[in-house]
Amino acid sequence: MEILTVSQASKYCKVSSKTIINWIDAGYIKAYKTVGGHRRIKKEDLDQFLKDKGMPIPEEGKSEERKKILVVDDDKIIVETIVQALEEDEYGYEMISASDGFEAGLQVNHFKPDLLILDIMMPDINGYEVCQKIKASPDTKNTKIIVLSAYLDDDAFKQMREYGADACFSKPLPLEQLKFEVAKLLGLKK
Repeated sequence: MEILTVSQASKYCKVSSKTIINWIDAGYIKAYKTVGGHRRIKKEDLDQFLKDKGMPIPEEGKSEERKKILVVDDDKIIVETIVQALEEDEYGYEMISASDGFEAGLQVNHFKPDLLILDIMMPDINGYEVCQKIKASPDTKNTKIIVLSAYLDDDAFKQMREYGADACFSKPLPLEQLKFEVAKLLGLKK
């Protein structure tokens, strides 16, 4: 079952985000809200609405595959901030998060993210090892990695790059810069 953000639904239907919100508020499309107050729509509900209204259902083959991003941080507020910022972007990323090293390992293997945003100062994570393992595995070596830390200096960031990190950011996060870097690493921006 595919879940869409308002932005993704608007692109899918080729209407504005405001139109999608109006359709939800009018009760035409079923939707639910996340903990952060963001609307989510099941694609099948959206397709049913389009069918009921006699509107064309967009062809599946034409939609580009969405880039997958895994955010790993034990601070739920930081995770929510990053996810929210990237979901607002125009690229329609598929986002999931993990709050510890074990969950992150499972998600890397199962979800197969195109990009990993990793807080390297978590109790059960050695950021250097995570970067090395991901870059050493044939299955994940092309995964882009952005590391986050509140405690690293330029030398430590340089070392993280040697271990495979593609970009490094200090906390507090410069969100606009992070969004730009994510799009650039995923080949969506020149």
